[in-house]
Amino acid sequence: MEFTLDATSKNARACTIKTAHSTIKTPVFMPVGTVGSVKSLDVHDVVETLGAEIILANTYHTYLRPGDKTIAKMGKLHGFTKYPKSFLTDSGGFQAFSLSDMSKPQTDGIEFRSHIDGSKHLFTPKKVIDIQHNLGSDIMMILDDLVALPATKERIALSIERTTQWAKESIEYFRAKQKEGIGVDQNIFAIIQGGTDKEFRTKSATELCALDYDGFAIGGLSVGELNNEMYDTVEHTVQYMPQDKPRYLMGVGTPEDLIENIERGIDMFDCVMPTRNARNGTLFTSFGKLNIKGAKYKEDNSPIDPECSCPTCQTYSRAYLNHLFRAREISYFRAATLHNLHYYLELMRQARKAILEDRYAEFKKEFYSKRGK
Repeated sequence: MEFTLDATSKNARACTIKTAHSTIKTPVFMPVGTVGSVKSLDVHDVVETLGAEIILANTYHTYLRPGDKTIAKMGKLHGFTKYPKSFLTDSGGFQAFSLSDMSKPQTDGIEFRSHIDGSKHLFTPKKVIDIQHNLGSDIMMILDDLVALPATKERIALSIERTTQWAKESIEYFRAKQKEGIGVDQNIFAIIQGGTDKEFRTKSATELCALDYDGFAIGGLSVGELNNEMYDTVEHTVQYMPQDKPRYLMGVGTPEDLIENIERGIDMFDCVMPTRNARNGTLFTSFGKLNIKGAKYKEDNSPIDPECSCPTCQTYSRAYLNHLFRAREISYFRAATLHNLHYYLELMRQARKAILEDRYAEFKKEFYSKRGK
């Protein structure tokens, strides 16, 4: 991986990340392709229409179905999906958290039962890396111990202890495999934990950022805490993260969350929100959210967002999309998903331009002004 810090606007950063498959300009939002597919879209939509240079696939889900060994036989993720740009794969730690009634963290890893057939599995730090070697992702995340908030100090302390221990095992194993010629074009990120406790975040960041990782993520946020608590935690944590490596805030979030955390020095984001909300009828616009299910749009001939250049806004009216949603037409899901992801990706491009021009503070004011805030 090649990393360049191109410009700053106070703490906001514009960077360039080069992997074996693409050049990524930050700030960047990564569309989520859970099982190797961004829901309702095809590769042409993602590459040509949206211009996405990196998407996220899910280690837990692809391990269970179709299986990482099957994907490896089919040319790894790039050959299997035909998406030619960069993949980031997560570790499975979040799925263990979200499926907590079917999983159990322990000293050597996370034991869980498949949500598909109930079969029992154990994710260890080494196994998670082996799976991601089979997937062939450009950036892999290590196994971490994520906890819901609020949590006791004892549970957060245990989370940090496990996460640091697993991080040490992971980087040693990953670098040893690279010396054997395995995963030489892959990169690996560690995940900082610690809840919203600044002392815990300092400890986790200090311990992990001393290790030989290619980038660092902030995990364990957007899991029940207040927005201001998230922002304060990010602002505190980034000061312990290297300037010369990517900073990734996992699983976040709303357009407002992205704007606030870019201001605090974050480079990379992912979230299911734009795709999931699209399917449920919520569309993101320059003036805020719009619920296309509303009866008031039944005869509204205007586009979703007059300022948007996406194919959906250039082609269809709110009235037509209202009709498609109510009729549960499959074409609605594609049209809405294209719009929401275009909005997110374009917001990141605009943010980058503002950073390069050293006017991010003004850009943020304009962003909120359009929303009447």
